[in-house]
Amino acid sequence: MPSKKKGLMGKLLRMNARWFLGALVCTLVCVVTDYLSPLIVAETLDRYLGNQESVLPPILLRLMPVLSDRAYIVERLYLVGLLIILINLINGVASYFKGRLQSIAGENVAKYLRDTLYGHIQNLPFSYHAGAETGDLVQRCTSDIDTARRFLAMQLMQVVNAVTMIIVSMTVMLGKSVRLTLISSIMIPGLFLFAFLFFRWVIKAFTASDQAEGRMSTVLQENLTGVRVVRAFGRQQFEIDKFGVRVKDLADKNMKVCKLLAVYWATGDAMSMLQMMITLIAGVYAVISGKITLGVMVIFTTYTGKLLFPIRQLGRILSDAGKSKVALGRIGEILAQPVEPKEKDVSTPPLSGDIVFDRVTFGYDPDHPVLKDCSFTIPAGTTAALLGATGSGKSTIAELLQRLYEPQSGQITIGGTPIQRVERSWLRSHIGLVLQEPFLYSRTIRENVMIARPEATQEEVTQAVRDACAEEFIEASEKGWDTLVGERGVTLSGGQKQRLAIARTILKENDILIFDDSLSAVDTETDAHIRAALKERRRDVTSLIISHRITTLQEADKILVLEDGRIVQEGTHEELIHQPGLYSGIFRIQSAAEDESGKEE
Repeated sequence: MPSKKKGLMGKLLRMNARWFLGALVCTLVCVVTDYLSPLIVAETLDRYLGNQESVLPPILLRLMPVLSDRAYIVERLYLVGLLIILINLINGVASYFKGRLQSIAGENVAKYLRDTLYGHIQNLPFSYHAGAETGDLVQRCTSDIDTARRFLAMQLMQVVNAVTMIIVSMTVMLGKSVRLTLISSIMIPGLFLFAFLFFRWVIKAFTASDQAEGRMSTVLQENLTGVRVVRAFGRQQFEIDKFGVRVKDLADKNMKVCKLLAVYWATGDAMSMLQMMITLIAGVYAVISGKITLGVMVIFTTYTGKLLFPIRQLGRILSDAGKSKVALGRIGEILAQPVEPKEKDVSTPPLSGDIVFDRVTFGYDPDHPVLKDCSFTIPAGTTAALLGATGSGKSTIAELLQRLYEPQSGQITIGGTPIQRVERSWLRSHIGLVLQEPFLYSRTIRENVMIARPEATQEEVTQAVRDACAEEFIEASEKGWDTLVGERGVTLSGGQKQRLAIARTILKENDILIFDDSLSAVDTETDAHIRAALKERRRDVTSLIISHRITTLQEADKILVLEDGRIVQEGTHEELIHQPGLYSGIFRIQSAAEDESGKEE
C-alpha cells in the first residue's frame, strides 16, 4: 500500500505540474523579497548612515549597482523607502499568484480524485459493495478528498517555503558571523527532533480519528435511510444513544489530536521564544564588544525569527501532511480494489433462449455453500417460480444469473451460451429485476419510471404504469406524475414503491424478468391484476418469480422448490399440491388462513 500512496501523490503532482511549478516560482520570489527588506534596513544603518562596510550580498550589488554609491543614496535616502515599498509590492503580487495557482491545482486534484474514485466504485464487483459500509465510502469520497486537496493547495508550497527560508537564513547568517549563527541555532536540532516525533504521534491519532468519523457517518447514513423502521419500532432513543456513542468516540479521538497539537505548539513557541532571547542577548553583547555592527545584529534578530518560523510551521505542515497521508491511503485502499475485469472473447447474443443451471455450487463463504449441485432448466418464454425457506438460495439464483457473483462450480447458460461468455453490461441490461424493497430516486414519479427508458413515449409509460396497477394512486397524488418521491421512496407505501418499480422494469422491455418477492406488499386482488397484465405482456419473455405467496406462484409454467440449496421438487401447481413436501404444506397453511379470513368477513 505505501507504494500506492506514493504513486497516487506523484500522479497528482505530475498532472498539475505547470500549476505547481508556477506556484514554486512565486514561492521563491516571496522568500527572496521577504529577506531583502531586513538587508536593506541593515545596509542603511551600517553603510549609508554609519559609513561602514556593506552588508549586502555581492550578487545584489551587481544587479543593482546604484546601491554601491553611498553618496548618491545618502542624498536621496527616500530611495531606500521606495525600494522597500517596491520589494513588498513584488512580494504581495507573488503571494497572490502563488495562492491562485495553488488553489487551481488543489481544485484540479479534488475533481480528478472525485471523478476517479466515483468511477472506480461504480465498476467494483457487487461482492465489494455487499461488505462495504456506505457511510465510510461517503467519507472517503468527500472529507478525505478535501483533506488531500487542502494539503496540496495550501501546505505543499509551505514545505518549499520552509526549506528555502532555512537555506537563505543560514547562508546569510554564516557569512556575517559563524559564532553568532551557532548561538542562534541552539534550539533548532531540538525543534526538528520534536517535529519528527510529533509527526509519528499525530499520524496514529489522525488515523484513529478518521476511522471514528467513518463509523459515525455509517450510523448517521443508516439512520436516515431507515427512518421509517426507526419510527415504526419506536427506536428513536436507541438510535440517539447509538449515535451518541459514535460521536463521543470521535470527540475523544479528536481531543487526543487537539492535545497533541496544543503540546506541540506550546513547546515549539516556548523553544522559539527562548531562542530569540538568546540571540538578542548574544547580539547586544557582540555589538557592545565591537564584534558586529548594529546592522548585522538587526539581520540576526530578524533572520532568527524567519529561521524559527518555518521550523515552527513544520508542525502544522507535518500534521496536514499526516492527515493527507491518511486520507490518500484510505482513497488508495479503494482504488487498489480490483474492478470487474474487462473480458475478452465475450459476445452479445440474444438472451431469449432456455436458462439452464447445470450442477451449480456457490457460497458467499466458499466453505459454506448456499447452492449445492443445483440443476434446473427454464424453457424460453415460460414463467418459472421459486419457493423456499429463508436462506435456501432463491435470491442467490437471481444474483448468479446477473453475474453479480460467479459460481464456484457448475455452469449457467442462456440459449446454450455460458453467461461467462456474455458481456456483463449486455447481460444485465437485458435482465429486468424487481426487488422486494425497490430503490427509488428523490425525483418525480415520471422520472423514476422513465429512468429505465428515457426515450419512451408517454403512451408507453402510461401503459406500463397501468399494467403495474399504479395509475390510480399516481392520479390521486397531489401533483400526479410530477409528484416528488422522497429519498428512497420514503413518501410512498411499500406496495406503491413495488408497483412503480414493476412499471419501471416492464417499460424497459427485457428478455428476462426476475421478480424477487416484489409483490409481497400489495394485496391479493392487486397481485392478481398485476400478474394477469404481466402474463399478457411477457409472452416472449422468460420470467422468474420468487415469492412466499402461493397465489403468486400458482400460475407459473413451472415451480421449483428449493431446500438447503437444492431443487427438491419441480412441477406445476396442480402437480405439487398433491405431492408431500414443502409446497403442499405451505399451500394448506395459506389456504386455511384465507378461509379463516373469509369467515371473519
